[in-house]
Amino acid sequence: MSTADAVAREAAWLATPIDDGLPILLAAAGGPWNIVQAYLPRTPAQQQTQIYVLRRRLVTARFSQQRRMATHHLHLSCIWPIGATSVGVAENEQQALDAALSLLVTRIEGFVNDKSHGNRFLSVAEAPNGSTIDVEYGDPGQGIADGRLTATVTYTADDADYTN
Repeated sequence: MSTADAVAREAAWLATPIDDGLPILLAAAGGPWNIVQAYLPRTPAQQQTQIYVLRRRLVTARFSQQRRMATHHLHLSCIWPIGATSVGVAENEQQALDAALSLLVTRIEGFVNDKSHGNRFLSVAEAPNGSTIDVEYGDPGQGIADGRLTATVTYTADDADYTN
């Protein structure tokens, strides 16, 4: 593992289509999100629900002289087009986004005894510095006018330590 592939590792965890006891996110497997991928494309899809995994910051901390630990500050850009549900009423779309984000947060929280996202990280959203999962909703009034609701989800993921 390298610090360069952290975004791809997290996107793979979120897109895991197996029934592992955590919510399935991809619509193709029964979840609410059509797209879950690493990095934002030049032209995002229009009428599809989308999660793009991005990294906002990378921090490395040195300990025990030569050992280092990388902490990735992940940022999920969530896009929910109005009309994503069978009923296009704006209130229903906001509620559907709430439900989809709740599933996303549950998936990020991971298993009770394993916060490593399938051994992809040392820990996710469990950092000793009091890491949290923060969901910030875009302004629904503006979102309805734009034809899509948005939210950002931020949290940290710690990589296993490495020597340098």
